[in-house]
Amino acid sequence: MSELRDPAQRVSPRALTLWHVTAGIEAAVTGIAAGVAIALWAPDAVRWWLAGVPLLLFATAAVVVPQWRYRVHRWEVSATAVYTQRGWWARERRIAPMSRVQTVDFAQGPLARLFNLATVTVTTASAAGPLQIEGLDRDVAVALIDELTRKADLVAGDAT
Repeated sequence: MSELRDPAQRVSPRALTLWHVTAGIEAAVTGIAAGVAIALWAPDAVRWWLAGVPLLLFATAAVVVPQWRYRVHRWEVSATAVYTQRGWWARERRIAPMSRVQTVDFAQGPLARLFNLATVTVTTASAAGPLQIEGLDRDVAVALIDELTRKADLVAGDAT
């Protein structure tokens, strides 16, 4: 029996920058909220020390998590299946046969547009939900949608 390998394709390197920006914004908002709450309710003797701990943790997460996430996120399309790997804490690998593909969607939020990135979502006849490939170069995402649509059309059946 062979070991399940990582999918061949990486997401765009710009995804790393986008994930750093997103994580930085989340860390700043959460850190400020935690800092304000601590400043209002913590005793004077430990107030600044307690406020610094969440800020340090959130800032560290904003640096480490996107790098870890970039190393893990991969995707691949073969003649018969879509294969994804994602996650930073819990790793998820999914393979969806082309015969199960129901829809293929393209999404671009405002920050993703700024970085010329997109997400492709492949909805399948699966209780596990759709497969998402985040952080793709916009042109790669458009080409992937075309490829998946063509390949899914070639497979007989009703994707159920």
